[in-house]
Amino acid sequence: MRTLALDIGNTAVKYGCFADDVLVESASHQTPDQIRDAVQRLQPTHAIVASVAEPTTAWAAELQPLVPGRVLEFVPAATPLPIGNAYATPQTLGADRLAAAVGAAWLLPHRNVVIVDAGTAIKCDLVDATGTFRGGSIAPGLGMRFRALHTFTGRLPLLEWPAASDEVVPLTGTDTQSAIWSGVLNGAASEVRGLLADYADQYPQVAVVLAGGDAAFFHARLKGSIFVVPELVLIGLHRILVHHVST
Repeated sequence: MRTLALDIGNTAVKYGCFADDVLVESASHQTPDQIRDAVQRLQPTHAIVASVAEPTTAWAAELQPLVPGRVLEFVPAATPLPIGNAYATPQTLGADRLAAAVGAAWLLPHRNVVIVDAGTAIKCDLVDATGTFRGGSIAPGLGMRFRALHTFTGRLPLLEWPAASDEVVPLTGTDTQSAIWSGVLNGAASEVRGLLADYADQYPQVAVVLAGGDAAFFHARLKGSIFVVPELVLIGLHRILVHHVST
């Protein structure tokens, strides 16, 4: 079975095409025309659409004439899942968080797994060894932290991190620019390390999966065995679609 997973995020539209659980092609920052061209070229049998930014209805309507099978609109509170969901308010749960949890549970079955999805926001979520999503935490991502310092102060400049992901950021900034870099980057890394240490105390031998656009930054700054899976959300969406079609 060939499937297409479409992930509409806060900053980019991504797709992944799978053939029998193998990701054969993916791309990010796609326009509707590019998505349409990819579907016509790849010819998936079924498709799934998930979004944290806008309704999925228009995207699904665009895809349906191009896909012979089902076009599934992923609704976290209503779509059947291959894992359990213990989140108290599933109607408020982001599709990306739940899809990442499905992907992690499929890649590392019967294990406690913490997913660190570092993108617009930094999400740290737990799937336990029973295959149940337990929830987690949401914090501002790196870009959001840089923008917040500039927006909510009178004189701090708007910065970004243009260096290599593994470059060491000095702990003590010697000017305003390096002080902001230390506060944002070292602060975020310490925050995630602290959360992972707390999870390790509660769940011995917990696995960690990194995803998202800033995964490389955190991978260079975290210790232990870390699985980096950039396309984790797309993998999870694919597995949700396979579960839906098979049942």
